[in-house]
Amino acid sequence: MYDYFINRISMGFDRRTLLKHIGATGTIAAVGGCVGVEEQGTDADAGGGESSNGTDSTTEEPAGSATAWYGLSDTELELREDIIAAFNEESSHTIKGGNIAEMQDRTTSAIPAGQGPETFQWAHDWVGDYYERGFVVDQSDELSVDLDQFTSAAAGAVQTDDAIVGLPFSAETVTLIYNADIVDKPPETFEEMAASMEAYHDSANGKYGLAMPFNPYFISGIAQAFGGRYFDPESDPVVGLDSEETVRGFEFMLDNLVPYMPNDPGFEPQQATFAEGNAAFAVNGPWYLATLNDSDINYEVTTFPSMDGGEFTPLSGIKMWYFSKAMEEGDVDATAGREFIEWFVTNEDHLLTRAEEQGHIPVLSSLAGSDDLPGPVRAYSEAVDQGIPMPTDPRMSDVFAALEEPVVQIFNGSQSPAQALAGAADEARSNWE
Repeated sequence: MYDYFINRISMGFDRRTLLKHIGATGTIAAVGGCVGVEEQGTDADAGGGESSNGTDSTTEEPAGSATAWYGLSDTELELREDIIAAFNEESSHTIKGGNIAEMQDRTTSAIPAGQGPETFQWAHDWVGDYYERGFVVDQSDELSVDLDQFTSAAAGAVQTDDAIVGLPFSAETVTLIYNADIVDKPPETFEEMAASMEAYHDSANGKYGLAMPFNPYFISGIAQAFGGRYFDPESDPVVGLDSEETVRGFEFMLDNLVPYMPNDPGFEPQQATFAEGNAAFAVNGPWYLATLNDSDINYEVTTFPSMDGGEFTPLSGIKMWYFSKAMEEGDVDATAGREFIEWFVTNEDHLLTRAEEQGHIPVLSSLAGSDDLPGPVRAYSEAVDQGIPMPTDPRMSDVFAALEEPVVQIFNGSQSPAQALAGAADEARSNWE
């Protein structure tokens, strides 16, 4: 879900170790003519003679190439380019990576026109909607990877209506981060956290108690802390935006958190404030660690403390590679794209590198919660356990769309939580009629 909001805003690892996990064969197909896509990767030689891995290509399946789309920050991009290059070097196939913005707009326009990629990376919240619209396809009969290799939450996230529409590789959520040069130890209670915010906060001199992007995803842990839910397809009504419990969560934020935050609620200003050493606390996700690791901040990741009558309950998501409609053909190109995905999501060395360098939370069962993971990543794993999975119901996107503007109005004080959330709930419900 982080991707959803970021797209509305506008390294050193041992390659030989990674390469040993790459199969000698695979097939990948390139989809050309995708305007505006920055591609990485080199074409494989699909002709006779020696293949790139030094074996006789006449004894292998035909080589192919596939396009993989993702939307990554600059701090994440180098590792992705290197891992694609590693696959291409040892495989007889080629992946062409495309780092693009506005993934939702691009996939919903390109895929129906037959110009989409074989696969694209996103959080699991599109599973229900995209399968219903025919943008992604079931590959359960073609997989050589068993879903039992992943955590139960990750395995469930990539399925809908008994169809497997992708494979998972990491989890994501938000939790509390503190500047260890400002805060001596992780707060055990919210009262301790509030005291630290108050002691450091000096907005006139650019010092703040808390930096937290004020959008529906980042604030979900507090919005839902008192029993409220943005959306619950198992309840009646399914939209809980205007419930007393959700309103209470927003009122708690207005009274206890917003006064200590920079007055621009946007992602970039809030994120920059903490990364520049000007905030005692931040609420952010594991993707943020790459930025912090490139800064001089002495930070620690911890759980958000209990509130009076409330527990931090953030939305959690699963990062996955989707099986795009282009795989429906079942040709050598589809096979290649699928083999790349299977390799990517089970490559322990690469997943550990992602965890160490970029803070990603592995969902491969052999790594999840492992002592091999860095301390901050283990802390995020605990936050994932605190949270609730993002619903895959197609209606969830309407709930988020309806909530985006009201949360800004709440932050700015132009509407009360009760007023703004009532309007958001009405808008979401009306979109389904």
